Amino acid sequence: QVRLAESGGGLVQPGGSLRLSCAVSGRFDSIRSMSWYRQAPGKDRELVARIGSDDATSYAAPVKGRFTISRDSRKNTVYLQMNSLKPEDSAVYYCNAPILTPFDGWNVYWGQGTQVTVSS
Repeated sequence: QVRLAESGGGLVQPGGSLRLSCAVSGRFDSIRSMSWYRQAPGKDRELVARIGSDDATSYAAPVKGRFTISRDSRKNTVYLQMNSLKPEDSAVYYCNAPILTPFDGWNVYWGQGTQVTVSS
């Protein structure tokens, strides 16, 4: 059973920083790109950042220059460093990855989400 587990969310003041982590566990053969999404109350889930298997990165316009995505392939973990946080960054953040498993082939897996609240 493949599992993605996020951590690092919390309450932070505007202008502050948080670092999210997402670790992949279980039995699998390969991970393609890893991504962070977020969903605020009443809004659709949106892509925040993505990192490819070649470490190429891309960001949504609202977070470009403030957020940095990285991955440690040895630990099967993806990170999201969030700086200069704004109240509009408040949301549940989810990690996502297409993963190849021995019995099910390629499937997209999601973590359970971690709450980020930016407020004074």
